[in-house]
Amino acid sequence: MIPVPSGVRVWIATGHIDMRRGMNGLSLLVQEGLKRDPFAGDLYVFRGRRGDLIKCLWHDGLGLSLYAKRLERGRFVWPATAGESVAITPAQL
Repeated sequence: MIPVPSGVRVWIATGHIDMRRGMNGLSLLVQEGLKRDPFAGDLYVFRGRRGDLIKCLWHDGLGLSLYAKRLERGRFVWPATAGESVAITPAQL
């Protein structure tokens, strides 16, 4: 798991995205879709359509990192809200 410092806010982007997007595409989605700064130190989590793959975008102060996690069985639990993003704690991640 990613060693996330305690002061980092974690945002889950509701819905699903095209998982072919890389760092540039996801940071653009954070800027335009979520109306947030991807370089502010927050961690953003995105899910694919099937629900077995997530991507995390995080700027740690030195550079932008992109993490991916794929489940062999099952799906990630995802919020069913109408908003654009949901804040969770690093422990919930």
